[in-house]
Amino acid sequence: MTSATKADPLIWTFFGLVFALSVPFWLLDALSAYQLMPGLPLAAFMVVCPAAAALILAHRADPGGGARALIARAIDAAKVRPIIGWAPILLVVPFKTVAVFVIQRWTGALVPAPSFAIAPAAGLMALFIIAALAEELGWSGYATAPLQARLGPLGGALALGVIWAAFHWVALVQVGRSLEWIAWWSLGTIAVRVIMVWIFVHTGRSVFAVALIHALNNLAWQLYPVRGSWFDPRIDGLVGAGFAVLIVLVWRPRAASSPPAP
Repeated sequence: MTSATKADPLIWTFFGLVFALSVPFWLLDALSAYQLMPGLPLAAFMVVCPAAAALILAHRADPGGGARALIARAIDAAKVRPIIGWAPILLVVPFKTVAVFVIQRWTGALVPAPSFAIAPAAGLMALFIIAALAEELGWSGYATAPLQARLGPLGGALALGVIWAAFHWVALVQVGRSLEWIAWWSLGTIAVRVIMVWIFVHTGRSVFAVALIHALNNLAWQLYPVRGSWFDPRIDGLVGAGFAVLIVLVWRPRAASSPPAP
């Protein structure tokens, strides 16, 4: 049994703790106009908060090894079965990004062709995978199983998606995003979380695999022309929602109803 499952009564405590730990990072950003990269404020360092909250509660539930067991899930890529398991993990974000680009051009936007160098992109990916692992130890490693036990597979995924989106709202306001921009972005974020949870449940419950999707999604935003300046949250949200609905309706293997992996 996972530490998250043992700590199931504390799942809402986990979310409260994540937001409480994020407050100092929001305050730090309020005191500085510096951005780590375009659209990424200093508050982005709050990515450590989901892992920190999960580790605190995992240790509280099992002082003898709960935190250690959770940390070990950051390198659980072996859970994913080769080829068929890795294909959706590696391809869903590129397919979604290409679809957004094609639709944006089709609707008349003069989006320039993507242009980026491999070495800087690889460096960004390395940073994003570290950040994604910090988040996913909490969202996937700790919270997904108990949420789905309470709300069902899709209900748990949607609830986590809403919470994940809300986790970013203060930072988005701090970088000057409009409420309309945030609303469409939130739709896309919830959709991506549904996709991530569905793949997580159906391909071995690997935290590393979900962190890889998370990192690829962030990389796609930064590599989108030009450094994300042409990113359209409305189209991205609608396309992401379409992908999520399609995956939920079509991909229904027996693993969907299986209990959490030990």
